[in-house]
Amino acid sequence: MDEDDRPRLKGDAASKLATEDLGPYSQDELEERIALLKAEIARVEKHRLSAAAHRDAAEALFGRKE
Repeated sequence: MDEDDRPRLKGDAASKLATEDLGPYSQDELEERIALLKAEIARVEKHRLSAAAHRDAAEALFGRKE
């Protein structure tokens, strides 16, 4: 079975990150974490926009699915 065909795991990584205790992190570690999270947000936004464009192109070609 391909990786993409497997069912998604319950509880995503963002939910797990949201519950992590940030107390032990230094200021530098927190800045690095923020930078990584911003990069991940940008990656997800780019994928979302690409998926929307793909859907719009399919709808233009085949018509909107009701």
